[in-house]
Amino acid sequence: MSLTLYFVRHGETIYSQTGGYCGDLDPELTPAGQQMAESLANAMKAIAWEAVYVSPMKRTIATAMPLCNAIGIEMQLREGLKEIQYGEWEGKTQEEVKQHYSNEYVHWMTEPAWNAPTGGETAVEVASRASLVVAEITEKFEAGNILVVSHKATIRLILCSLLGIDLGRYRDRIDMPAASVSVVKFDKYGPLLKQLGDRSHMSEELRSRPGT
Repeated sequence: MSLTLYFVRHGETIYSQTGGYCGDLDPELTPAGQQMAESLANAMKAIAWEAVYVSPMKRTIATAMPLCNAIGIEMQLREGLKEIQYGEWEGKTQEEVKQHYSNEYVHWMTEPAWNAPTGGETAVEVASRASLVVAEITEKFEAGNILVVSHKATIRLILCSLLGIDLGRYRDRIDMPAASVSVVKFDKYGPLLKQLGDRSHMSEELRSRPGT
């Protein structure tokens, strides 16, 4: 039996609807986001889980909670799984950032690996801290299924790190819809991407919501 990590992005929030930058901000799930979490739990509760690792934010905890309650497992919170910090851009739309932070925005869009949002984190910094959590998991578990509930940019950067994709291209190479599931299996040849951004567990109505 191999070690398999299931990466889940949290369900819908007001910021995933509007496209505003949300890293350190801590919004609740919307009612639709909560439905996404319930759909996820229903689809995944039959899987034999070894552990559940979660970013310590309201939106990620709320996404993991229905499944944890259903299977009777306690989630383990890890700071390293938090979303990229957007600094002074938190809560602002892309248009507002382009208007008020034009130079920083151009640098960030051109090479986000080494350029950060004003007062925020680079992709390299996020990947470094998130990779420590993945390393903790792979050192502790030789086999079994592990759930990791995190955020859009963070999961994409973890996948880039595992799959050998340039961190600076994480937005260009990998999509990560709300409440989607991406699966990586660890075998003798290293990490193997088995599933990316899957949302077959939720209704068409939820899948078609704008911005998710």
